[in-house]
Amino acid sequence: MCTLRLRSILRLVLGILLAGALFTWPAAAESQARIVRLSDVQGMVQIDRNSGLGFENAFLNLPVTQGTQLRTRDNGRAEVEFEDGSTLRLTPNTTIVFGTLGLTDAGKRVSSLTLVEGKAYVYWIGKSGDEFTLSFAGEKIELAEPAHFRVASSASAAQIASFKGDLNVVGPAATTTVDKGRMVSFDVNENHVNENAVSENAVSENDKPAVAAALQEDPYDQWDEQAIEYHDRYAQNNSSPYGYGASDLNYYGSYSNVPGYGLLWQPYFAGAGWDPFMDGAWAWYPGMGYLWDSAYPWGWMPYYYGNWVFAPGFGWGWQPGGWNKWHGGIHYVGAAEGYRPPVLPTGTVNTIAVGKGGVVTEPVERVNAGSAGLGIPRGSAGNLRHLNGQVAKMGSAEFHGAAQFGASSPRGGFFGGEHATAFGGGHGGGGSGGGHASGGGGHGR
Repeated sequence: MCTLRLRSILRLVLGILLAGALFTWPAAAESQARIVRLSDVQGMVQIDRNSGLGFENAFLNLPVTQGTQLRTRDNGRAEVEFEDGSTLRLTPNTTIVFGTLGLTDAGKRVSSLTLVEGKAYVYWIGKSGDEFTLSFAGEKIELAEPAHFRVASSASAAQIASFKGDLNVVGPAATTTVDKGRMVSFDVNENHVNENAVSENAVSENDKPAVAAALQEDPYDQWDEQAIEYHDRYAQNNSSPYGYGASDLNYYGSYSNVPGYGLLWQPYFAGAGWDPFMDGAWAWYPGMGYLWDSAYPWGWMPYYYGNWVFAPGFGWGWQPGGWNKWHGGIHYVGAAEGYRPPVLPTGTVNTIAVGKGGVVTEPVERVNAGSAGLGIPRGSAGNLRHLNGQVAKMGSAEFHGAAQFGASSPRGGFFGGEHATAFGGGHGGGGSGGGHASGGGGHGR
């Protein structure tokens, strides 16, 4: 009797593992191609994934692959996170092309982007050996060291301002150095540095550089600064090999030591009956097929690394790990009886919505159990753990968070209260209450 029962259990476990394996990413994931994250979408943002469908409406957590184009419209803003936590932010009416997202034979990351038009902010952490190139208006910036800068480009002029690091801008006529706290303008039509730029050592002949005496503030600088502050604050003590998505995990959820399962992360406001694949979309990519795109604001790292685990009495939690293999979005170990994940689409390349789909744009006024953070803008409230406790007791609670940080938002108004740390040896409060584990070794800034 015991032997038969053991065999039944083993068959059940094997079936569960096979079910999870059905949704692993195709073999293309093992190549030198890289995937980065569309980590913030506000207003109208569009993406061309080389799927043959042209530009489509973009939404949070879409993978960005080599050859992808992103563009923002009149009211649109977007952020892209790279693996080490470096970020690219696009203001309205901006178009950028991800020409190269690859790896060298030595495993170093190579990123080559082209700013077609508009304005972008680059915050490059600059891990050793990684390369980043941004081309614009016939000029090119190549980074091998940490840097933070703003670039604007139009049909007639271009401008670059450095907030951190000294930049070398390589053009057709000369190489221009932009020191920290300074900016330089370029005449696109003439392919040389603007003769009207203000400088104590300006030289207008022979395309010589004319560097502005001081950096001038832009209305979108506040948005950029507040986004960096958010990432810096909530990505503290991230000891995973990756930086993208870490800040959102720590803002929207907590880690708990669950007996028999170890350290699991769970979003706040999970509630009974919630599962991690309730809301999202299938997005098709050439050479890769369909990838799962989570609608949840924290929905990146848990869908591509480690495993989702269903623990009785705790619910669904994410088990960190598996950093050497990038999954295709739906992977889990164990599930409640009768659970059915979203079905992989066939016979089409159109985006397929599941549940509420990939687009959640309106901030909530009341947070309900089972919402798992949907509709709560990042950085809009300082202590979601406290709100999570209220929702666990009452089933719902009013939400009084500020609007997400923006171009005209007051400084410093969005980060009160406690914040999370990640991947540590402590234990959280468990279940719906949600504590924060402590850890070590964050990535540098």
